[in-house]
Amino acid sequence: MPDYPWEAMAPYLERARQHPGGVVNLSIGTPVDPTPELVQDALRAAADAPGYPTVHGTPGVRQAVVDWFARRRGVEGLDEQAVMPTIGSKELVAWLPFLLGLGPGDVVVRPRVAYPTYDIGARLSGATAVAADSLEELDAATRARVRLVWLNSPANPTGAVRGVEELRTVVDDARGLGALVASDECYAELGWGDWDVQRGGDAVPSVLDPRVSGGDFTRLLSVYSLSKQSNLAGYRAAFVAGAPELMPNLVNSRKHAGMIMPYPVQEAMRVALGDDTHVEAQKDRYRSRRERLVPALEEFGLRISHSEAGLYLWSTAGEDTWDTVGRLAERGIVVGPGVFYGDDGKGFVRVALTGTDERVDAAVERLTQS
Repeated sequence: MPDYPWEAMAPYLERARQHPGGVVNLSIGTPVDPTPELVQDALRAAADAPGYPTVHGTPGVRQAVVDWFARRRGVEGLDEQAVMPTIGSKELVAWLPFLLGLGPGDVVVRPRVAYPTYDIGARLSGATAVAADSLEELDAATRARVRLVWLNSPANPTGAVRGVEELRTVVDDARGLGALVASDECYAELGWGDWDVQRGGDAVPSVLDPRVSGGDFTRLLSVYSLSKQSNLAGYRAAFVAGAPELMPNLVNSRKHAGMIMPYPVQEAMRVALGDDTHVEAQKDRYRSRRERLVPALEEFGLRISHSEAGLYLWSTAGEDTWDTVGRLAERGIVVGPGVFYGDDGKGFVRVALTGTDERVDAAVERLTQS
């Protein structure tokens, strides 16, 4: 395995810590706001759990996922048997190629600018990861070997959103190759501008959306996490849904490997999925922080690219990534280097919205001072 990239940030973090006002860490998107009380209550109520939980999840948590897809994502007709809880979404991203039986000679396609775990998952299975935003970018020999296509919309780190037509094109192309499409959608509730439902925008579409899937979930998986929308990163509460022809095999393989979400967490996730109020309240907090940070970053000389959804502002000053990281560290602000996300991330930094209001205000003051 390659070294964990964030270790390279140690000197910049140390430099930022020297700021007299303390560090403002906007590098990793770790939620900082409280876990909703109703979710904590659900966890406590399920704390007496002496028996083994089920890999496939309780009927209640699977039905909560089905209901959430219908209510929040416009996806009807999902069978609760085609749903499975996962121990956070990262482990599913990392292990999916292996669980699907991929190996040497198989190709896993991931976005050009992407979360590194898509590459790690391919490596764990012995498959080859190829960076492309469209299957049309691949030569004929590579296309013939594609077995899994990762989508990430809204994207980490860029915040780009793929619309219905773009998603449908990828799905149709992948189906023509007999490949599975897995869509990492964990920022879907955090759309901004044209994608901000609470401000009259459109909902971010899912790969299971009937306008994308044609109502057929075969060879389509949606991966989702409650870490961001519900401040449940510490719970490792996530799920995968779709591909009814593959789900029994995925469940069976995970049974053998003991990959089981604890029962109290399943109950907490069930309750969280049924409540929209806390999700919208948390989104309001992030919107407010975003509206303060965007003009401050622009005044500092950064240009915001994409960033239509999610928890990050994908930004460039038209210089080397590490120069920008260093200049911000001098002001006590830590950001994520774009080079961690592939060659196309050179020159960019990722600025997270996951600071407290007080720390975000401190960042705004430092960015706008002469």
